[in-house]
Amino acid sequence: MSHLMLKDVWKSFGANEVMTGMNFSIKKDEFVSIIGPSGSGKSTIFNLIGGMLAPDHGQILLEKKVINGKRGLISYMPQTPSLLPWRTILDNVVLGQELQGKKEISKAKEMLEIAGLADYEKAYPHELSGGMKQRAAFIRALLSPQAVICLDEPFSALDELTRFEMQKWLLSMWETHKRTVLFITHNIEEALYLSDRILVLSQKPSKVISEMEVPFARPRDASILLEEPFLQWKRKVHFTLTGQVVMR
Repeated sequence: MSHLMLKDVWKSFGANEVMTGMNFSIKKDEFVSIIGPSGSGKSTIFNLIGGMLAPDHGQILLEKKVINGKRGLISYMPQTPSLLPWRTILDNVVLGQELQGKKEISKAKEMLEIAGLADYEKAYPHELSGGMKQRAAFIRALLSPQAVICLDEPFSALDELTRFEMQKWLLSMWETHKRTVLFITHNIEEALYLSDRILVLSQKPSKVISEMEVPFARPRDASILLEEPFLQWKRKVHFTLTGQVVMR
């Protein structure tokens, strides 16, 4: 059963048509990545789901209820951690709960410990590395009461090694604390490694040109990234994204 759905959604900014007839659905606790060319409206999708923008036409549904233009119904993690510099790490990770009038300090401390941040509860964001800030931001998203988490290229600013470690950590956390995740990335390998499904967008005005079920069993070991089936799927997504024909 669909948990989140975009139904024939159109959005323009003046004469700039961003999407025409965007359709897709996400199941409860599914991890779905969106991948597409630059300017194809990936971040606009998040702004529409989050109620920051309203569609010109069509419907956005969460648990079968229309949420066009409604805010506060999803948890959003942007490309930068966006931690409040005047709040400690513990106070930052409970912010989503606090805004909803509910704080679970013991749960927050438990998740900080799992993330290797137990010694930084009273630290401030400027005292943490980039990867540590991202872990804190993701814990904040997990602890927020909203049922859907939207992650907008959360690892794009990290170096390759830190990014890989964060991917493994995110996967382990998601497999332990299942939530519905919509994940934007430009990285095909990242999308394949993390996701249940991949939605491939066209050039703008964008729409979904392919929905791919990722065939790799969970839990996933990082060793699959070097195996031939994974590399074959990486080529398949690449050729779908670039509009080329896979040679057989």
